[in-house]
Amino acid sequence: MTDISAAWKDHLAEGAPLYSDFDYRSIQSYLDEAAEKYGDRKAVIFQNLTYTYRQLKDKAEAFAASLRERGLQTGDRVAIMMPNIPQTIVAFWGALKAGAVIVMTNPLYMEKELTHHFSDSSPKFLIVLDLFWNKIQPLRDRLGVDTYVVSRIADGLAFPLNFLQPIQAKRQGNYPRVDFDGKSVIPWKSMIKTRKRYTETPPDPKNTVALLQYTGGTTGFSKGAMLSHSNITCQLQQLIKLIQHDASHQAHTFLSILPFFHVLGLVGNVVLPCAYASATIPVPRYAPHDVLELIKKHRPSFFVGAPSVYISLMQQKDVSNYDLTCIQFCISGSSPFPQAAMKQFQDMTHAKITEGFGLTEASPCVTANPLYKLQKIGSVGIPLPDTEVAIMSLEDGKTPLEDNQSGEICARGPQIMMGYWNHPEESAVTLAGGWLHTGDIGYLDSDGYYFIVDRKKDMAIVGGYNVFPREIDEVLHEHPMVKEAVSLSVPHKTRGEMLKAYIVVKEGASLSSSEIAKFCREKLASYKVPRVFEFRQELPKTLVGKVLRRALREEEEKKLVAELAAEKGKENTAE
Repeated sequence: MTDISAAWKDHLAEGAPLYSDFDYRSIQSYLDEAAEKYGDRKAVIFQNLTYTYRQLKDKAEAFAASLRERGLQTGDRVAIMMPNIPQTIVAFWGALKAGAVIVMTNPLYMEKELTHHFSDSSPKFLIVLDLFWNKIQPLRDRLGVDTYVVSRIADGLAFPLNFLQPIQAKRQGNYPRVDFDGKSVIPWKSMIKTRKRYTETPPDPKNTVALLQYTGGTTGFSKGAMLSHSNITCQLQQLIKLIQHDASHQAHTFLSILPFFHVLGLVGNVVLPCAYASATIPVPRYAPHDVLELIKKHRPSFFVGAPSVYISLMQQKDVSNYDLTCIQFCISGSSPFPQAAMKQFQDMTHAKITEGFGLTEASPCVTANPLYKLQKIGSVGIPLPDTEVAIMSLEDGKTPLEDNQSGEICARGPQIMMGYWNHPEESAVTLAGGWLHTGDIGYLDSDGYYFIVDRKKDMAIVGGYNVFPREIDEVLHEHPMVKEAVSLSVPHKTRGEMLKAYIVVKEGASLSSSEIAKFCREKLASYKVPRVFEFRQELPKTLVGKVLRRALREEEEKKLVAELAAEKGKENTAE
């Protein structure tokens, strides 16, 4: 490890060690420990169903036994295509205990994405919710999956809701027909009714793949990051040192909004609660008012979410009627948290909020703001214990830069992936020189805090100057009439590219292009002010609330192609 600066030490949380003696253990060992020490604590709360840790371990081992009985071998892949429901949690722990490699699958994937996803990972089993069966069934011959385990919503409910829900679903046309044959298509219930139990522990957690966690595919095809058991468990130990609570302090309740198929949702809302022997409340579909009601009913103390979730909760008209002070800890990730919005949420909850930086390939966190010492607004904090972060030159990708110079953020530590599944060339590029090259641009200040400037691919060049859209976004969010905003460089037929901003105005408010342009000119250099402002009802987002800049850019590319084609047609007509 490189020497850590005195400034870095000064801003560590009280009592946090500089270096860690990591316990390189299996992920499922956390479930075993929680069940042994705190077996009667609640593990899962969903509608009228509750599992204790003793019950969750038992169901996971029954599921594992059924997987082995149906032919699963150690190292086989098991895909899970489910929303945030109790069955997802049981399947996750059960597949790990069976010795499988888990492939979390986005239920919103369409045909092209699904066929690539499954042809690349080659799962032997797919655990899927019946509501997605009509998407899967026509593709079965092309997916290469041996066995499908299909669950109904009612499988995650207790009596009488497990009896009433199917009746209502059938009336509403939300109860797809599934032709169970008992061999290749199996009902969920049959997988957990067995009297057998099975569990195994990998002999070498550091070199045993636990997850194939697929990237978003924003830079091309989606790739499976190979995350080992110790990648995840070391990340847990890093987060626990950041939070500085252990399972003996209190039983937390986690409100689980981020999708479990997303790496932050999985680690933050399934595995981390288990490390704390705490309950998780799965939320299958995010609706702000429903979440406020869940907070009122269950008084969760831990909240892991994207900035868009925090912001949307605060924008509910009746939010003042809800007491949110039960929330003690917040982890924000997946996209930048606008400074004004973060302060507003802190004032409303009095919670300790840490905004960090990470990516799928890092299990997922690399840096975070200390919870008990100096937090710098706008910063993604300091490196997690035993994590090195360097700012490398954009010219060669390997020359370290001085403080306050912008370059590519690179990291190395025990949470960094083993590589990409089936893609050694991509792995070599991303892990060149032993560093994870993140593709994000940032800088280190003189206090040892890191700041994200933007993605390399999002950087625009205007009049010879480098312009980072994130800086513009921060200014746009400061305007009192702006609900959401994003800027990016879009193609232009004469300039090559120009800056454009997309804005969603708060309900009942009005805002013109000239007004927002004037606002930007007061806070930004003239070349950073967007040339065009487009007002929209909403912005395209991923399920975790990250704005899809790529989708907006593709729209603009299509517009330009159509415009050029129309001009060409006019020229031909004139001739």
